[in-house]
Amino acid sequence: MQKRFLVHTYWMRNKCVYTSKMMARARKKRMRSHKSGAKRNFQINFSGRILIVGFGSIGQGVLPLILRHIKLPREKISIITADKRGRYIARKEGIRFEIKPITKDNYEKVLKNRVRAGDFLVNLSVDVSSLDLIKFCQDRDVLYIDTCIEPWKGVYDNPSLTISERSNYGLRENALALKGATMGKATAVIAHGANPGIVSHFVKQALLNIARKVGVRTKKPRDKKEWAALMRKLGIRTIHIAEYDSQVASTPKKLGRFENTWSVFGFYAEGINQACELGWGTHEKHWPEGASRHDFGCGAGIYLDRPGAKVLVRTWTPKHGTFLGRVVTHNESISIADYFTVRERGKAVYRPTVHYAYRSCDASILSIEECLGQNSVLQENQHILLDEIVSGMDELGVLLMGHKKGAYWYGSQLTIEETRKLAPYQNATGLQVTAAVLGGMVWAMEHPREGIVEADEIDHERIMEIVNPYMGKMTGAFTDWTPLKRDGALFADESDAGDPWQFKNFLFT
Repeated sequence: MQKRFLVHTYWMRNKCVYTSKMMARARKKRMRSHKSGAKRNFQINFSGRILIVGFGSIGQGVLPLILRHIKLPREKISIITADKRGRYIARKEGIRFEIKPITKDNYEKVLKNRVRAGDFLVNLSVDVSSLDLIKFCQDRDVLYIDTCIEPWKGVYDNPSLTISERSNYGLRENALALKGATMGKATAVIAHGANPGIVSHFVKQALLNIARKVGVRTKKPRDKKEWAALMRKLGIRTIHIAEYDSQVASTPKKLGRFENTWSVFGFYAEGINQACELGWGTHEKHWPEGASRHDFGCGAGIYLDRPGAKVLVRTWTPKHGTFLGRVVTHNESISIADYFTVRERGKAVYRPTVHYAYRSCDASILSIEECLGQNSVLQENQHILLDEIVSGMDELGVLLMGHKKGAYWYGSQLTIEETRKLAPYQNATGLQVTAAVLGGMVWAMEHPREGIVEADEIDHERIMEIVNPYMGKMTGAFTDWTPLKRDGALFADESDAGDPWQFKNFLFT
């Protein structure tokens, strides 16, 4: 048995047919390409099959990237999804397309003849359990990736479950509980889209950039302990995933329709059905109203007893300056806070506060207000804005605050015009996600025996090599902005003037 395992391991490691010399040459070539205009012509060989589960806006957008960068016959790629969305794209690209909704009762029967050892399952679905699909793939030696940790339908909106049981914190803890048993088995990259996903890599690069600018000499940290020590040394207190989506359509939002630049069902679930969640820093002195801790797990996060779509905070990006973003629950708010926690004798002595601060597109904001005004019932009609977008960008990055120079934002400024030059079938928001999926897939092919892996654990430089050509303009900017820079002269102001980086100061009330 041991001999067969070793032979099979060797075979899996060579599914991606790169020799060390080939990888070194390819890396040099990629670096030259990035410097000379971000060419997008690298390819990686894969001898297994790829099954895409779910073919909404992200599935449709990632398909051309897979075809461009992963070398395998088209007949080895197939799509299984719940409805006819994207069928014309699959037909145009010559990819097998099946409508077969996956449920808790049928997923094993549906999938067992569609993937085998050495294949890759790309889970881009909603209402399909990530954990059950990961277990399925682990049992069959199948590589796996998703963009968020999804439960089966009926969890997010189940009032009989506690907020913790419906939270991203809880879903992440359930996934991490499987991690130990998967070590040395097929790689399963979890929560690797734009955010959660590449923003974790942005954080690491931002730390190195800040260190260089403030005169802190450091080598690239090698592990979680060293990364957390660097963040602590730099004095980072708060991190926003600060995103401003300014994409605008040619026609106004239609009444009775939820319009968005990515999954309507995904945004509705996390923005309205789930509670506001954030990683809670050790520097915080003011307990938020309606906040609670989870009574299990890593202890890095808290939640507020209201949906994130109703919680606004002040934040900042280089293009748009200061604005209001929503603290929508996301996996990275917890995973980043947990990854950069420093513990001594079992107690957390350092942790940054981490949360999303999302200003969605104009049509989406109107859709949210309409939905909330109708007792949070999702509109009957839903629409993803694509071809009708006439201008705007998705400015997505991380804002690290508390260091010697105040605050630093690092991230992607991707316009719709640049997006259309780079890849078909998507808008700027979608391309930031699909490039991240591609990056996670390539990394998994290069590291096929890592078991369950979070974005925070992956080499950020390798991922950035892959995604940078699709990010538009990568920007780093320091600012003297703080949440205390506001007009409070006409009304009572209960801010903590002694410490600008308290969560209390960011809250817009």
